Amino acid sequence: MKTIISAVAAAAIAGLLSTAAQAESLILYTSQPNEDAQATVDAFEAANPGVEVEWVREGTTKIMAKLMAEIEAGNPAADVLLIADTVTMQRLKEAGHLMPYKSPEAAAYDAALFDADGAYYSTKMITTGIIYNTAAAMKPTGWQDLAKPEAKGLVTMPSPLTSGAALIHAQTLTAIDGLGWDYYKALAGNGATAAGGNGGVLKAVATGEKAYGMVVDFMAIREKARGAPVEFVFPAEGVSVVTEPVAILKTAKNADAAKKFVDFLLSVEGQKLASKMGYIPARDGVALPQGFPARETIKVLPVDAAAAVKNAEADLKTFSGVFGTN
Repeated sequence: MKTIISAVAAAAIAGLLSTAAQAESLILYTSQPNEDAQATVDAFEAANPGVEVEWVREGTTKIMAKLMAEIEAGNPAADVLLIADTVTMQRLKEAGHLMPYKSPEAAAYDAALFDADGAYYSTKMITTGIIYNTAAAMKPTGWQDLAKPEAKGLVTMPSPLTSGAALIHAQTLTAIDGLGWDYYKALAGNGATAAGGNGGVLKAVATGEKAYGMVVDFMAIREKARGAPVEFVFPAEGVSVVTEPVAILKTAKNADAAKKFVDFLLSVEGQKLASKMGYIPARDGVALPQGFPARETIKVLPVDAAAAVKNAEADLKTFSGVFGTN
């Protein structure tokens, strides 16, 4: 009897040790809003029992400052990054900080939405368009409307000096025929202001302080659903886009768990989660959230991530010359 009990106990201990050995952990650095980050982690852990995620959340600028300080010190903590834009990821790739990973889920994505070497993958499509207060006299349909006399002194936008999405937006629009830096000069000449981030723009338009603004889509659409007197327009000329890419650090201590995280975000389940949160899924075939038009009606303007990295300093200097240093 003692022999049987000893055998059972030994088997139980072995099982516990085996489970402990198989347990995985993951450290995520993200710029997602706190609520979205928690929902993402909860869904991933539910789909991957045995993987525990520790996450740190800051805006992309702050999270990158933290990461780069750790890299300089020789001890980066993060395994995986989920941040705002591909331009920042491209900069990390060129500096040799990212681990190439060919996710099997990538086959369901447009090739323009991920790095050809597998350094990073887009997980959402967050566009910048026009928000306007429903009390405004003019109902804009395109970017040029914001430079019309009817909008004089009534337009606000986030500053590229503060917002990464705003920088990409400016780099995108200035590369389009018929817009360019002349468009931004026309806005400035029409009394448009540029300061802070997207949240400030949303507040200014929702309260009626300003009639029109440039803002990321989900903020305006969420605010309208909550009853705010705002409308969001996907301009006829097209919209810029940031895609909240995910990447694995070259120094990842938990690379296997990080690969599972990438695969989950790109999977149908992960993309349905993005839609549930109120974002346009990056993966084809996943329904858009309520309040968005059909995907095929949204014209996305191209941006060259490598060129954007190369030109960022000059573009910021040009923008500052037009709008000042807010």
